[in-house]
Amino acid sequence: MRPLPSRRRKSRGVSLGLLALCLAAARCLQSLRDGVPGLEEDSEKGLEGQGVSLYIPQSAINATVEEDILLSVEYSCHGVPTIEWKYTYNWGVQKIVEWKPGTQANISQSHKDRVCTFDNGSIQLFSVSVRDSGYYVITVTEHLGSSQFGTIMLHVSEILYEDLHFVAVFLAFLAAVAAMLISLMWVCNKCAYKFQRKRRHKLKESTTEEIELQDVEC
Repeated sequence: MRPLPSRRRKSRGVSLGLLALCLAAARCLQSLRDGVPGLEEDSEKGLEGQGVSLYIPQSAINATVEEDILLSVEYSCHGVPTIEWKYTYNWGVQKIVEWKPGTQANISQSHKDRVCTFDNGSIQLFSVSVRDSGYYVITVTEHLGSSQFGTIMLHVSEILYEDLHFVAVFLAFLAAVAAMLISLMWVCNKCAYKFQRKRRHKLKESTTEEIELQDVEC
């Protein structure tokens, strides 16, 4: 019956040793994390940042003829992506430009000297016309193969003040013609009045002469 206490002491010693070993392992892991700052944050960011994200501040733009328009976008991805813009209208789809940030853009012949590209994916169109109205689609493709696209609607209208200018010129022309007609009528009325006055004066003189002749004959 005496050996029982020694066995209990041995089991307690083993359990305490295991507990000390677990605490030491936990301290080692904590020291490794403290020794590499931002390791956990970087791993979380890497998981969240996989793929392409695209942000379009203004999805619909109204413009007038001969105006310069900025199709503004922002993207985020890993590495250098490929950016492509296409123009969709009633008769089909037309490619505008394709490039990688930091390299020369491949602009289509239809938009030569009319497009300016930016590293954030935005493009600027110069001197737009009514036929530029439509949908502009951007596609951002990552080197790993993932992609994201967005659409901006552009509506280009005629300049209103040109029509108002034409109306104003037409009204001014009508006013000038009316002024000329009024002046002509005034001159004609003045001439007619003078003519009638002279005629009345002559009639009066002839009447006076006839009366004098009658008096002389008598």
